[in-house]
Amino acid sequence: MPLCLKIAIVLSCVWSTVSCAQENYGLNPQAVAVIDELVEQEKFEREELVAIFTDASRQESILKAMSRPAEKSKAWYEYREIFLNEKREVQGVAFYQEHRETLERAEKETGVPAEIIVAIIGVETYYGRIAGSYRVIDALSTLAFDYPRRSEFFTGELKHYLILTRDQGMDPLALKGSYAGAMGYGQFMPSSYRSYAVDFDGDGIADIWNNPVDAIGSVANYFKRHGWLEGEKVVAAAQAMKPVPEEMLNRGRQLKATFTVGEFAAAGLVSEEELEPQTLAMGIEFELEDGMEYWLGLHNFYVITRYNHSSMYAMSVYQLSQRLAANIAEQAVAAVTQ
Repeated sequence: MPLCLKIAIVLSCVWSTVSCAQENYGLNPQAVAVIDELVEQEKFEREELVAIFTDASRQESILKAMSRPAEKSKAWYEYREIFLNEKREVQGVAFYQEHRETLERAEKETGVPAEIIVAIIGVETYYGRIAGSYRVIDALSTLAFDYPRRSEFFTGELKHYLILTRDQGMDPLALKGSYAGAMGYGQFMPSSYRSYAVDFDGDGIADIWNNPVDAIGSVANYFKRHGWLEGEKVVAAAQAMKPVPEEMLNRGRQLKATFTVGEFAAAGLVSEEELEPQTLAMGIEFELEDGMEYWLGLHNFYVITRYNHSSMYAMSVYQLSQRLAANIAEQAVAAVTQ
């Protein structure tokens, strides 16, 4: 065999080995550290974890997607069009009608309105139709080990994921979710699953992937546990009577309510609805095509931002819920009058 051919074969083998090492996480030092911790603290079998990480692979498309979330790249008037449209309303009403009994039970037990629960599932996964096509193990491994900016967070989620799949008797290599590792109808991260997912139909498994009953109960429980106040307002439309101080406005990202309605009024942001002056609120400014619109987000609005730390997300959920509630009420009236 010619020397040049032998060299080519050797180089090909070496490159194949290097490529393989780069594509999976079996020998990744950070993965090895996670394995060591789970073996020591959670009593995992080392061989099992090594096999899992050897099967997990880096996804370049995930890293690209993390750099362009819609909340950062779109103005409000563009962002809202993704969720506030006729198709999502029609399918949301259909989802409500199909699962009316479960939704009514969830609302009764938690105080969270059925339309809010449906809107969350509608915004997150189009009512279960688009729940993510990435293997969760690939997504979380990629972000834990190759996304330094949020490596600590995703390493924690990866550990939660491995624990929950073991405890629930699930295959960690089989479950799929979003590019960020969010799972099921309501797109729970693994830590949220372990804290808030519930077995709402009593079959012994909290299945948020394939069981809409468990998914509905889990979303309702999430909101209840984060302090949803039954019967309270979510937002109030407002008008800026003069320039409002920068520090009092939330321009798209979550900002906890730290000013009172009275303080906002004194600063020029006046509610169009009657609110107690001492009520805490967050000032929200959204960009329209021809100007700005203003809102005061109240406690329940803040609770929605616990699901996703974006005021545009929370407003989309709220406004979709209001459209769904109106359509459902209209159908109920029509049914009675027929």
